[in-house]
Amino acid sequence: MSHEPAPEGDTPRPSDRPAAPESAVGPAAAPQEEVEGLRARLEGILPRAIEDLSALVRIPSIAFPGYDRTPVHESAEAVAALLRGAGMPEVTITHVDEGAPAVIARRPARDGLPTVLLYAHHDVQPTGDPQAWTTDPFTPAREGDRLFGRGAADDKAGVMAHVTALRLVGEELSELGVGVTVFVEGEEEAGSPTFRRFIEAHRDQLEADAIVVADSANWAVGTPALTTSLRGVVDLTVTVRVLERAVHSGMFGGPVLDALTQMGRMVATLHDENGDVAVEGLVRADAPEVEMPEADYRRDAGILEGQPLAGTGSITSRLWSAPALSVIGIDAPSVRDASNTLVPAARAKISLRIPPGQDPQAAMDALVAHLESHAPRGAVLEIARGEQGRPFLAPSDTPAMRLARSAFRDAWGTEPVDTGLGGSIPFIADLLEVFPGAEVLVTGVEDPDSRAHGVDESLHLGEFARVCLAEALLLRGAAGLERRRG
Repeated sequence: MSHEPAPEGDTPRPSDRPAAPESAVGPAAAPQEEVEGLRARLEGILPRAIEDLSALVRIPSIAFPGYDRTPVHESAEAVAALLRGAGMPEVTITHVDEGAPAVIARRPARDGLPTVLLYAHHDVQPTGDPQAWTTDPFTPAREGDRLFGRGAADDKAGVMAHVTALRLVGEELSELGVGVTVFVEGEEEAGSPTFRRFIEAHRDQLEADAIVVADSANWAVGTPALTTSLRGVVDLTVTVRVLERAVHSGMFGGPVLDALTQMGRMVATLHDENGDVAVEGLVRADAPEVEMPEADYRRDAGILEGQPLAGTGSITSRLWSAPALSVIGIDAPSVRDASNTLVPAARAKISLRIPPGQDPQAAMDALVAHLESHAPRGAVLEIARGEQGRPFLAPSDTPAMRLARSAFRDAWGTEPVDTGLGGSIPFIADLLEVFPGAEVLVTGVEDPDSRAHGVDESLHLGEFARVCLAEALLLRGAAGLERRRG
């Protein structure tokens, strides 16, 4: 098997893409000669940026419980060194409680001028079965226009986008007096367990007028996007117990159903016959204006031929505006280790994505109530509540949004679109609560074929270059933003 770059036909035609709202078209484009000058300078430093990104990918910085934390610390040190090399005068590595190390780099603003906070994270997801990857997950491999490896896109490319933008325009920003803070978290993939405490403890260092979160995706290769809505998430672990111990399936099977069968019967009630989530009390947000062709979704998700899609409504409404529920893990004997016994207990982790407008606590309560009301007869049910993350809905027309759209338009040469994201970034709500005066822009380096969190994760290097250019243009234009703090 070999990696293939995305075919040119994967990029939507201009007529297929919705235009940005007229009120959001924003400031005039930067002079073309300035844009091209930056683009030419970027071409000169891009090879170094890709080398630095490859070096980050080689560090298996998984912050999940049970994994060695040494690589996470190595990754933080590498990021700090990159930011020092990019000219940031104040760089620290710190953490709160037992949290993973985060990097804060600062160049304070001159009095009266705004500060932009650039966020990314240096930790990565576990790889799953390494044998399922075409190449070793932590050995970066470049083929065609793509760089493969765990974290190549999510989110070490976000880190390098910030570093590269600072290499491009850092000196100019210093002369302009615009403040820049870079905050690179070390435990986002593990659910950001200490994020709120961290930003409260370092509020003075992190306070900003605009926050750029580089942890999302673009609409397609060649089409930039601002993520204006995010689903939230709640999860829990449910255990079904039916026996005190495993017993012989031949001697005792029949009068009692094993725990795995009972678990399967219960989780089957979580969806209706159409595949919509059947938990009462959940909300569905308004359908988005942007639509995704079903063929594109099937291709990007790797849907097996002939497999019907679940749920009702448009593809984008099912992805962004409706609840989505998945059983993401089950503890049970493996097929290899199975014996002819009735399984006495089974445990499953259930993840529920919730749309804007849904309160996470209410969603958790509704899910627990559903499981309790559909508990297998005679079984003992144990439920451990887990993560709760709030959804996000951004205003579509703000000064920072208009600046970002202008920068995207200049970097890509096409109009950006506003999109939602089916995934969750729960800490966005924490940023808005701790820094209520800041505008939050959710951007990213991924495209539909990046396969973040999956096997053969990759980054499209052409998109990466455009992201770096757009961020440099945005930072340069930030001098025109109003100071919103204090």
